[in-house]
Amino acid sequence: MRSLLLSVATVLMAGATVAEPAQSAQLPKGAAHNIVLVHGAFVDQTSWKPVADILTKKGYNVTLVENPLTSLAADVDATQQALAKQNGRTVLVGHSWGGVVITQAGDDPKVSALVYVSAFAPDVGQSLAILAKSGPATEGSAAIHPDEKGNLYIDPKVFPSAVAADLPSEIAESLASHQLPLNHTAFEAPVDKAAWHDKPTFYVISTKDKVIAPEVQEIFANEMKARTTKVAGSHASLVVHAEQVAAVIEKAALVK
Repeated sequence: MRSLLLSVATVLMAGATVAEPAQSAQLPKGAAHNIVLVHGAFVDQTSWKPVADILTKKGYNVTLVENPLTSLAADVDATQQALAKQNGRTVLVGHSWGGVVITQAGDDPKVSALVYVSAFAPDVGQSLAILAKSGPATEGSAAIHPDEKGNLYIDPKVFPSAVAADLPSEIAESLASHQLPLNHTAFEAPVDKAAWHDKPTFYVISTKDKVIAPEVQEIFANEMKARTTKVAGSHASLVVHAEQVAAVIEKAALVK
């Protein structure tokens, strides 16, 4: 397992924006062909690479959105630009902060289903700051601090155990030291749309998450009436449990 995780993490650090579809694979009849993956704060789009590789090999057209993390509007715009390039029905997926982004951007008519993976799921008028206060404090949330410019980071000493406890320590430490900041304005901006009210919705709950408490994830999923799957992983379950996460996305692709 350790060698598997090391190879996955190596792929993570490589970086890519779009995974090319495998031309020979045959998708299930009626499945949405397009998958758009939106990453969370503190990491980049390569956090989705293990899931993207699985889906690409099965024939899906997979796009990894590169969020600037400078504001909610900027991240929504990046996602909308990715959606504009899709031809036909599309499953829109968000991890962590990415859940806020897909909630706002997911009203696009091309979006046939939403998938939240260990993600925040606001309703209209709610911001990440409001949601962060709605549940029990976690090791990860307590370690988020602004720098002198107002950019938010997770304390690098806490990051490995709080965010990626099931990744090899050297990889978790590397991720901690190469964090991408989330601007505080994104943290404070409320959504004015909540696409999950009108779209079929799925939620992957990470039961060992120390950033978004699992019980809070359950509240989000219940509020959205989402079809729920649980994985025994940390906040980095999209890496360690990529197969299970990809399987949920495939189920969402079959929804019409």
